[in-house]
Amino acid sequence: MDKENLNNIKIAITGMGYVGLPLAVAFAENGIYIIGFDINQEKINKYKNGEDPTNEIGKDRLAKISNIKYTADENDLKEADFHIVAVPTPVGKNNVPDLDPVTGASRTVGRNLKEGSIVVYESTVYPGVTEEVCVPILEEESDLVCGEEFKVGYSPERVNPGDKVNTVETIVKVVSGMDEESLEVIAEVYERIIKAGVHRAPSIKVAEASKIIENSQRDVNIAFMNELAMIFDKMDIDTQSVLEAAGTKWNFLNFYPGLVGGHCIGVDPYYLTYRSEELGYISQLILNGRRINDQMSNFVAEKIVKKMIESNVKVNGAKVLVMGLTFKENVPDLRNSKVADLINRLEEYHVNVQVTDPIADPDEALREHGIELQDINKISDADAVVVAVNHDQYNEMELEEFKKFYNSDVDKPVFIDIKSIFDKVEAEKMYNYWRM
Repeated sequence: MDKENLNNIKIAITGMGYVGLPLAVAFAENGIYIIGFDINQEKINKYKNGEDPTNEIGKDRLAKISNIKYTADENDLKEADFHIVAVPTPVGKNNVPDLDPVTGASRTVGRNLKEGSIVVYESTVYPGVTEEVCVPILEEESDLVCGEEFKVGYSPERVNPGDKVNTVETIVKVVSGMDEESLEVIAEVYERIIKAGVHRAPSIKVAEASKIIENSQRDVNIAFMNELAMIFDKMDIDTQSVLEAAGTKWNFLNFYPGLVGGHCIGVDPYYLTYRSEELGYISQLILNGRRINDQMSNFVAEKIVKKMIESNVKVNGAKVLVMGLTFKENVPDLRNSKVADLINRLEEYHVNVQVTDPIADPDEALREHGIELQDINKISDADAVVVAVNHDQYNEMELEEFKKFYNSDVDKPVFIDIKSIFDKVEAEKMYNYWRM
């Protein structure tokens, strides 16, 4: 493919989730024909019916788009001359990178790749995966030669699920290609939708590395805050009050403690450290930050138990209401939710945990985590309430409203505010209150 043929370009996006769907919509709204492919037929059917299970686009916006062909039939990929792969890259046992989704997508694309095409990967991977892992698969499946009969590039996804301000179009897009010609074609394709502009990386490996350090940097910064939270808790100092005071300095970085889950920050650092270890360097800072963040669910569970003991609640058999299960606020995504880890830890204390979430899919919660979501309106016998995710529905509640969830026999109800939503002084008047 060359720049002269871009006016009639057909783009196939493999992986129609939180990254692929917004990307498909952005291209389609700019008049480009899109083939939206996903192996999940149920998801494809929802898109065809105008439903948006990701909540990233919404029904109204989807209904206005007619030039996306949603499909679970890989043969439809043969229509495309520009392919984007946007599948998840999770970790498996012992936090080892699981490249099966991206290698599987490469096989699918390869089987349906025509001569002259460009394949761009957006999935987060460690440096080298695109050229060393994916290209050989594309060549084997297509019987084409990379560099001569098709080309590849890498452009890391940067979407922030649930963020309606920093969207696909408003975030600078890093692009890379295997040579100067492919780089310019890839850049021009993305420039059609990226209002913020594109940054041309000098190589595919540089682009891969740039993505993986973005989330690793954030992970390390949050780990520092989580360590502070554990230290200050032992000192009986309110962490949020400390951060408010420190934040008055102009160059203090505004990070906060919390449960670090999801499909990016809680996963990506392991891709970098895995590759680093293969090359003989054992990470000192990144892995320690990951360990701190991974243990925070244990720390919070123990704090909940201690607070129940303070309020004369018998822990064995106690009922705890956990409000929120998704990995972040106002997003239905349940992947790698650390709230699930918190629930599992509480259950080890023989606590009866009731879980509610206003936007999570109950079927997915059961499938992903074995957790049955409850109707919040039917809960009135809790010994403790834990607000684990700051969904808008919870933010808008008054402190007084939470009293209806409690067992009336509790002397001073335990109220755990993991996201520090509520006013500490007011909350302590009503509850045995703790915030991270």
